[in-house]
Amino acid sequence: MRRRTFLSASAAAGFALSGKVAKAATGSDLPKRVLGKTGEKLTIIGQAGGRFPMCSFEDAKAITLRAYELGVTYFDCARIYWNGRSEEAYGAVLPPFRKNIFLTSKSPERTRAGAEADLAKSLRALQTDHLDLWQIHQVQSLEEVQQIFSPGGAIEAFEAAKKAGKCRFIGFTGHHDPDVHLAMLHHYDKFDTILMPLNPADPSYLSFEKNVLPVAVERGMGIQAIKGTANAALLSNFALRECLNYVLSLPITCLALGCTTIGQIEDDVRIAQRFKPMAETEMADLRRRGARVAGPQLENWKKNTQTGRAGRHLDGSLG
Repeated sequence: MRRRTFLSASAAAGFALSGKVAKAATGSDLPKRVLGKTGEKLTIIGQAGGRFPMCSFEDAKAITLRAYELGVTYFDCARIYWNGRSEEAYGAVLPPFRKNIFLTSKSPERTRAGAEADLAKSLRALQTDHLDLWQIHQVQSLEEVQQIFSPGGAIEAFEAAKKAGKCRFIGFTGHHDPDVHLAMLHHYDKFDTILMPLNPADPSYLSFEKNVLPVAVERGMGIQAIKGTANAALLSNFALRECLNYVLSLPITCLALGCTTIGQIEDDVRIAQRFKPMAETEMADLRRRGARVAGPQLENWKKNTQTGRAGRHLDGSLG
C-alpha cells in the first residue's frame, strides 16, 4: 500500500462546520491504549500537524475534521509547525469537540520566558484554555539539555504551566540522538510522556528502540512514536501496513502520523482498526529488511555519525 495523495470525495465536497456538528466514530472502531501513568486512553494512532505545510489550509482543516469523524482522539502539534498555521488549523476545527480529544503541542524554546511566550501563542491559536500535553520539542544536544535545566530554563515554564492548569501533563520530544533522550531522562524523573522515532530501520542505526524505549517502559511513561514510515522513505521497500503494524507492536501508546490528504488518514485508520500484534519472528524479519536501507541517508533527522549533522524537515525545522 502506498500513501494516497488525493483528497477523498468528502474533502472535494468542501469543508464546513456551520449548520452541522461532526460526529465521531464509535470508540470501539479504533483501538485505544493507556498513556502510561497518566491513565488517559488514546487511540493507537493520531493526527500530527507537522506536514500540513504540504497541503492548503483548507485541506488541513478537512483532514483534521475527517480524523475526528473516524474516531481519532489524539491530535499532535507544535508551535513551530508551519509558523503556527498548523495550530490555527486545529483551532479552526477542534474547539466544538475539545472534551472528546487529547490535544498536544510543543515548544522548541530553551528558556522559561521563551517557552511561556510559546504557550500563550499556542493556546490562542488552538482556541483552548489548556493543553492535555505540552512538550519540550526537538531536544538535539547535551548543550540544550543543560539550557533546559539551568536557572531560567524551559523546564521552569513547563512545571509552572502544569501547576497552573495550563497543561495537564508534560513531556519531551526529539529524534536526533538517543543519548540526548537518555540525558533528559537522567536529569528529570517527572516527565509524564516521551516521543521518539520508531520504525523497522531504527534498530540498525542510532536506535531509539534499543536504547530509549526500554527505559521509558520501565518508568511507566506514556510513549508516543513518530516517523513510522521514515517520512515515507520506507514505502519503496515496505508496505504501509508493515510499517504501522511494526511500530504498533512495540510497547508504545500511540503513533502520530502526518497525513496530508484525507485518503491517507482513512488508510491509516483502516490499518489501525484491523491491527493485530506481530509475532517476534515477523518483527525480526522486518528489522532485517530495514537493516539493508538503514542509516543517516534514510533517517536524515538523526545525527550523522560521520558529520554530526542532521537533515532538514519538510517544514523547514532542523531535526
